[in-house]
Amino acid sequence: MSVNSILLTTLGLIILIIFLWYTVRLYNYLIGSKNAINYSLSSLDALLKKRHDLIPNLVKTVKRYMHHEASLLRQITELRTMAATEDISIHDRMVLDSEMARLTKNIVLYAENYPTLYASDNFLQLQASLNEVEEQISASRRALSASITDYNNAIQMFPTNIMAYLMGYKEFEWYSIPEDERQSPDVERLF
Repeated sequence: MSVNSILLTTLGLIILIIFLWYTVRLYNYLIGSKNAINYSLSSLDALLKKRHDLIPNLVKTVKRYMHHEASLLRQITELRTMAATEDISIHDRMVLDSEMARLTKNIVLYAENYPTLYASDNFLQLQASLNEVEEQISASRRALSASITDYNNAIQMFPTNIMAYLMGYKEFEWYSIPEDERQSPDVERLF
């Protein structure tokens, strides 16, 4: 064997090793990006469950005072029941989450019309817990959006898009709110 053929064989092996190493890195990066989304979704689900667990206590406390807003309390209870279903798609979960947040905010707005309720220690504790959970949900949504951005960028940019295509990865759906929630609420209409 000549020196040239040994050099060519060695060079070919080095290129093959670099190609395999790079392919494995791309593969692992895509898996990591997808797992980051699943982690963010799981964290968000845990916070939504925490909110759903607070709601029965809030409803029970508020029921004693708010007789006129029974339909609002019934809607919240129905949404909570639907959200507890395991077979719900991510999109449907997002819609339920947005509606639940809107109705829960309405309870707090209505509570201002009931001074006895608004002064209740139990209600104030529940309201503080709910505010804390809402802030955590907001932070979790931001983390989810960052994970989705990283993942979608990876499957759209060269060369990871080739690996993503081979793996059958598709763009991930963004967590978004319905159009009607983008406008400021009409507080006058609530009362």
